[in-house]
Amino acid sequence: MKGLLLRSLEEHMPIEMIYISSNNQITQRKIVITEINPSTIRAYCYLRRQTRLFNLDNILSVMVARKDNRQIG
Repeated sequence: MKGLLLRSLEEHMPIEMIYISSNNQITQRKIVITEINPSTIRAYCYLRRQTRLFNLDNILSVMVARKDNRQIG
């Protein structure tokens, strides 16, 4: 997972992640990482159309973004 997060940061490559929020809502988001910290990442979120802060412990999975723009959430 860390390798793909670093790749997104370094190459400005969109990735998709499955994320569980603090209120236990699961969403799938297309993001581009802008900053990686020990416990969080900052990323542009295409679903919310803004930069967001995500807790690393709440990321359930990451994958290379698909070509289509469908979002679940």
